[in-house]
Amino acid sequence: MTAWPDIPYARWKDTGTSLHMWSQIVGKFRLAQTPWINHSWQATFYVTGRGLGTSLIPGSPAGYDIAFDFLDHQLTVDTTDGRREALALEPMSVADFHKRFLALLEKLGAPTDIHHAPNEVPDPVPFRQQTDPGAYDPAAAQDFWRALLAIDGVFKQFRTGFLGKVSPVHFFWGSFDLAVTRFSGRPAPLHPGGFPALPDTVTREAYSHEVSSAGFWPGGGGIEEPSFYAYAYPVPEGFGDMPVRPAEAYFHKDLGEFVLPYEAVRKAADPEAALLAFLQSTYEAAAERGAWDRAALDCPLGQPRIPRAVA
Repeated sequence: MTAWPDIPYARWKDTGTSLHMWSQIVGKFRLAQTPWINHSWQATFYVTGRGLGTSLIPGSPAGYDIAFDFLDHQLTVDTTDGRREALALEPMSVADFHKRFLALLEKLGAPTDIHHAPNEVPDPVPFRQQTDPGAYDPAAAQDFWRALLAIDGVFKQFRTGFLGKVSPVHFFWGSFDLAVTRFSGRPAPLHPGGFPALPDTVTREAYSHEVSSAGFWPGGGGIEEPSFYAYAYPVPEGFGDMPVRPAEAYFHKDLGEFVLPYEAVRKAADPEAALLAFLQSTYEAAAERGAWDRAALDCPLGQPRIPRAVA
């Protein structure tokens, strides 16, 4: 076992395609039950000690806690009245997972009135119609989760160095990425929208304020390897020309984002330091070019047991 596992896209791709759709199905249950929080934060998953989880979803008479367990390879649903149901994570079609998950909800007396088609993918096909055989490689899924464990810790450390509004470190099932976002505190221009299979009202609310955002996705969407990314909205003039670290990071003109291959971090002498350098330098690019009030927003990274010094 290594802290930064090898997660080649070719080995992961088919399993990742299945998990993307399966996570959307579970995510839509959370979305349907949870009051809206700014920037769609009510819908996300979180890295856990066993996989990815929803946290507690409100319900009546019971609440629900749903998790993808990549150690025992099952999806679990725990209720606040002490019940548990599970289904095995194994090769199956999206339609089959959809059917099994709804049956599990019905057994628990949970509502099943979710939106039954994916978001943020081109030409979305309703889950019930996705009948092609799916893939699930337990080793690939577990390595993906172990990579998320390592990344989650660095993202959380980076999060401590900011006094302004900052998102939790959370996993978006629509775009299938782990992300953390800092806010300047100023409103942003109305976003034009245009994301595939995503209402413009959702996009515009998500980008209602200026952001510097960074994240990780395991491959696909224009880059066929697991990578870190960083972007700003609105994009300040000269953003892509700013120097960033480490040396393997570059600005992807088609995506309009800085990109750092996961493999460069994994093979670095100090992977955590390499990733922190990318997060910090890309934030500085956005904040400097965007004229953020860094004197009011920045602070040293947090340390265990040491309160932040206040003058």
